[in-house]
Amino acid sequence: MKNWKEIVQHKTFRYIDHTEKKLFHNIPNSAQISFAIDDALATSISNHNSPPAVRLWTHPKTIVLGIPDGRLPYLEDGVKFLADKNYHVVIRNSGGLAVALDEGVLNLSLILPGVKDLSIHDCYEAMVNLIQYMLRNLTSEIEAYEITESYCPGDFDLSINGRKFAGISQRRIKDAAAIQIYLDVEGDSFDRASMIRAFYDRSIRGEETSFTYPNVNPDVMGSLSELLGVKLTVADMKQRAYDAIKDLCDSIVETPFSEEELIVFEKRYEQMVKRNERIAEIL
Repeated sequence: MKNWKEIVQHKTFRYIDHTEKKLFHNIPNSAQISFAIDDALATSISNHNSPPAVRLWTHPKTIVLGIPDGRLPYLEDGVKFLADKNYHVVIRNSGGLAVALDEGVLNLSLILPGVKDLSIHDCYEAMVNLIQYMLRNLTSEIEAYEITESYCPGDFDLSINGRKFAGISQRRIKDAAAIQIYLDVEGDSFDRASMIRAFYDRSIRGEETSFTYPNVNPDVMGSLSELLGVKLTVADMKQRAYDAIKDLCDSIVETPFSEEELIVFEKRYEQMVKRNERIAEIL
């Protein structure tokens, strides 16, 4: 695996904290906003109107579905089940499968330019390096490989002693990539995984499907607090993210969204709303 400096040579990073403040007061805060924001940032970064960025975001009780989840045979039943449990449901604009978010889960987006010269694996490896660096004084046991019975399994699942605490996805726009990771920091990871398992049970009902959905085992997942035996909070991890980027680059800027970025956001948000029309009809 390549190290950070082999992949990322950028000296300035833009830091954006969307965990505690609403960016758009006229739009209900939801994961749809976050995916549209990352698209707008990736567009801006690709056009060289912004330095590469690190963005932090959280959402209360949300199940984010991947594009393949939209083809589940009994999706309506699964979505209604989640809604009855007071979960918001969103289909994202990238691959992967269902992921559970709440206030104990920190999402981090690393948005890099120049990806025509970077492989998909390079971008994933940059994120792995960043997380390992963030937690370097607590553990050297973070590994990246697929945890098959986790939710949203993938080649770059992050785990400690075989139990997954993070999953990574990637979305490429023009010459930029938004590499997104969820970090299960604190709270009940068993409950999160059980909720996803129940969603699939109700959405599949034992039928054969052309796509292979995970048989989720909550025992193969855990929060960082649990796996490290250290009480970590989302606030702790936010500080670790900031400190890591500060160490890995020469300067950090915190600039507001430009008018051009806001225009792109609005277009991308409309696309997200349209993508989620079926979910809205179910609810």
